[in-house]
Amino acid sequence: MLPISQKVSIPDNEIELNAVRAQGAGGQNVNKVSSAIHLRFDVQASSLPDFYKQRLLKLSDQRITSEGVVVIKAQSHRRQELNRADALERLQELVRSVAVTPKKRIATRPTKSSRKRRLDNKTQRGQTKAGRKKVNKIDH
Repeated sequence: MLPISQKVSIPDNEIELNAVRAQGAGGQNVNKVSSAIHLRFDVQASSLPDFYKQRLLKLSDQRITSEGVVVIKAQSHRRQELNRADALERLQELVRSVAVTPKKRIATRPTKSSRKRRLDNKTQRGQTKAGRKKVNKIDH
């Protein structure tokens, strides 16, 4: 069981873990040993509450396929056990991130003094830039 919150958890049989060969440097070891973990989790076929499913499928995350399958590849460690733990932790973080409802923004207007400050700063900046211009002798 992968705990998400106190009431929600993902059963182990819904998470598919496959050991694959890792990419990148590592010489003979990386060519022989399947230490990377390929995690697949089908959101729609899972026992997660509908609230979690809908929010996960709405995410514009590259780890979620168009069919609604979360695919995570963990290969940062040399040991398979560490990569497995890393992949499960990343899945847990992803599901927990959709559980938090973002605070609704309340539209506010700038205060009168902040508008005045902004205009004063613009005027002062304009005067600074005007002071950098070439001075014509005819004008003076």
